[in-house]
Amino acid sequence: MPHAAVTGPVLVVDDDMVSRHVLGQALAKAKLDYIAVGSGAEALAQIDRTHPAIVLLDLVMPQPDGYQILRILRARPETRDLPVVVLTALDAEDEIAKAFEAGADDFVKKPFKPVELVARVRGQLRLRTAMDQLGRKEKDAQVVLELTQALASNLDFRGILFTVVQRLAEVAKVDRVSIVLVREQENVGYVVAASDDEQLRDLPIDLVKYPEIQQVLASNAPLVVEDAATHPLMEIVRTSKQGSAFSSLCILPILYEAKPMGVLFLRSKRPGAFAARELALCQTIASAMAIALRNARVLQSLRDQTQQVTVARFEAERRMRSLQRYADFFESSADGIVVLDSEGRLLFSNPKAREITGYDESDLRGRRLGDIFASEEEHLAHDLRAAFLKNTFPKDIDVRLKTKGGKNVIVNVNTASVLREEGAVLASFRDVTQQRAVEAELVNTKDFLQRVIDSSFDAIISCDMRGRVILFNRAAERIYGKSSHEVVGTDVRSLYPEGTAKKIMREIRAGGGRIEDLKIEIIDGSGASVPVSFAGALIMEGDTAVGSVGIFTDLREKMRMEQRLQQAQDQLLAQERQAIVAELAGAAAHELNQPLTSVRNYATLLRRLLESGTPAFAAAEVIEGESERMAEIVRKIGKITKYETKSYVGKQKILDLDRASEEGVPVASPVTGEEAPKSEPRRPSGDWSGPGSRPDRAPQRAERTTQRTERVATRTEKERE
Repeated sequence: MPHAAVTGPVLVVDDDMVSRHVLGQALAKAKLDYIAVGSGAEALAQIDRTHPAIVLLDLVMPQPDGYQILRILRARPETRDLPVVVLTALDAEDEIAKAFEAGADDFVKKPFKPVELVARVRGQLRLRTAMDQLGRKEKDAQVVLELTQALASNLDFRGILFTVVQRLAEVAKVDRVSIVLVREQENVGYVVAASDDEQLRDLPIDLVKYPEIQQVLASNAPLVVEDAATHPLMEIVRTSKQGSAFSSLCILPILYEAKPMGVLFLRSKRPGAFAARELALCQTIASAMAIALRNARVLQSLRDQTQQVTVARFEAERRMRSLQRYADFFESSADGIVVLDSEGRLLFSNPKAREITGYDESDLRGRRLGDIFASEEEHLAHDLRAAFLKNTFPKDIDVRLKTKGGKNVIVNVNTASVLREEGAVLASFRDVTQQRAVEAELVNTKDFLQRVIDSSFDAIISCDMRGRVILFNRAAERIYGKSSHEVVGTDVRSLYPEGTAKKIMREIRAGGGRIEDLKIEIIDGSGASVPVSFAGALIMEGDTAVGSVGIFTDLREKMRMEQRLQQAQDQLLAQERQAIVAELAGAAAHELNQPLTSVRNYATLLRRLLESGTPAFAAAEVIEGESERMAEIVRKIGKITKYETKSYVGKQKILDLDRASEEGVPVASPVTGEEAPKSEPRRPSGDWSGPGSRPDRAPQRAERTTQRTERVATRTEKERE
């Protein structure tokens, strides 16, 4: 029957705040922990939550009152024995009797004396403790009687031993109880029964690996290890295969006539799991077990058995029996499977393992793991054995194996623990030689493609369908002025002016998944706009778009070159126009030379023939003067090699003959405004006043001038268009 814990607080249940306060002060002064509540409903909730050691209960309260609370507590198995002291201001004896009938253990009248209250509380706690101890002793006596009767029975003794250790594991609340028997002057013990393995029979163990058992056998005294992870005696165990998940140990000697026959070995996964009562019970059973073991002559049976079978052979057979349950699965597995002991020796291999390694079963059994590793992997075999001893089982590791034919293969290995007590390890592996070769080729191809992308003169940017940048090559870094580390993983829209990214994606979709030679602007790291030519496409996986890629060509240098080219073309055009003017000047001077000479001569002749002072004489003088002025103009035109303009009316420009005809005076270029280089003045083809005139070339010059004029006119018309 369960009992409430006597180590819990005192629960005060009273609806009067003042009364609760006074009760709390009295209990606190007596150094008793308490919890105070103001209603019956709160009291029931606190009992389920905190498991109090005793309840101080006021009878007169709103529903549910003290009587109802008492009846509820006594009706529940878990609170049936919970001490309850009732508080009442009623003097009627029938009320007190009613409280006791409802299940009260004691009562205190209000107003109460603190000394009396504390005394009654402590009295109930002492009574409860005594009842608990008595109940435990009764229960322990029943267990001892049960087990001693079992040990004294004539049934199968090995089955009885298993029943005893299993029952002890339940009573002591531990994870494993086993019986280890020994013979004098020997370092071998035999596990004859274990609570968690009914099939275990006479398992031999090397006592050198169990220093805790050796100490108990030497001292004939119990040993309790509260924490195996820190206890100095367990140092050798922590580095061996026995370093299991058990955290606390208790070893009790089994003595017959003051001589050790063996030990009762209790193990728990919880640190500090052994209480004095449970240990006393187990020691009593160990004493009873010694007599039963002696009578059953178990040691003699073990002696006869070990004379027939060596320890090594027995161990191998037991392990193979343990592995037999996995045999069907191993045989049909598509992976190679081997079972190793803690030293790295092969105990079992399935057909696939033999196929991969090229060895048959007899070749592999007993062989060390490192024997089938390639020579460069010998250190890995040592590391694996060290990991197994620490109960660490590596996963997903690549190992180079040396097959029987001398070929090296790469296998991917995963390990796990089987038969933990014996330290057996299961290793599964598969041949990944071809897969690793393909992966290496893919890595090389990826690296090559990455180098190609990085060496591209054009910027390449790729992103997924959510717009997250996943590729940003070096040319993109140059154009944007940002590193790939800054950009990869960010939103691609931040690389464009507002709305441009959506526009590009619409045009790509409209163009059937690709677009070329789109002139756009992007935003570089400084926030400036950069003109680029864009070509892009969707990245397809089957019929599904999984991303996009864009290729950007920086147009800034191209635009600068086009601008310089246009300037050069304009300058050449201006120079051709200038040459045409010079040719026109020479042709005009030649054509005007003869008629102008005739006009001047005739005017001179008329002036000489006419009488001075007459109107006709005045007209002849005017004609002579104007022709002379015209002759001067013709001479200036004949000297033109470059031309200069001057303002005429408004913004209109006309030829400045005075400046252009002055020898040695540089003139300005009509296009750039820069000073033109000096050159020798060109004489007109037919100077009307000087010797050496060559009128026979005039038609040729006129024809060339006409051709140049037509070319300039044609180019000018094209420029206007």
